[in-house]
Amino acid sequence: MLSFPAAIRVYLCTVACDMRRSFDGLSMMAEHILGCDPFSGHLLVFCNKRSDRLKILYWDRDGWAIWYKRLEAGTFQFPFAETGRKEIAAWELGLLLEGIDVNQAKRRKRYARPASGVRGEEENGRELDRAS
Repeated sequence: MLSFPAAIRVYLCTVACDMRRSFDGLSMMAEHILGCDPFSGHLLVFCNKRSDRLKILYWDRDGWAIWYKRLEAGTFQFPFAETGRKEIAAWELGLLLEGIDVNQAKRRKRYARPASGVRGEEENGRELDRAS
C-alpha cells in the first residue's frame, strides 16, 4: 500500500489513455486534458480503456516519476467520462488501487471543519455588523 502526504492532490484523467504513453505524452495530457500544471508535484492518474492498467505520473523535485500497475485479473473501478478530470482524496486512490469500489462503500458521518476562506469572510462580516 502506498502512503501519501495529506496535502497531496490526486487528479484522475477521465479519458481512457494509451498506456504506451510515457513521461512526455502523459505530461502533455495533464496540461491539455486535465488542465493542470504537471510540474505541481500532485499525482496525475491515467487508466487504459480495459481498466486493467494504471499509471501515476508526478514531478519529483528534479524529474518525472511514473508508478505503473497492471492487473493480472479484474479491473479498476475507474470513473471514465467524455472529457475532463476528477479530483479525489489520497485515501480514495488507495481504495481504487486495492480494488474497492468507492461508490458502493458507505462512509459514516464525521466532523468536517468548514473551509477557512469562506468562514473567515463570514466572521469578519459579522464583526463589522456588530461594530456598526
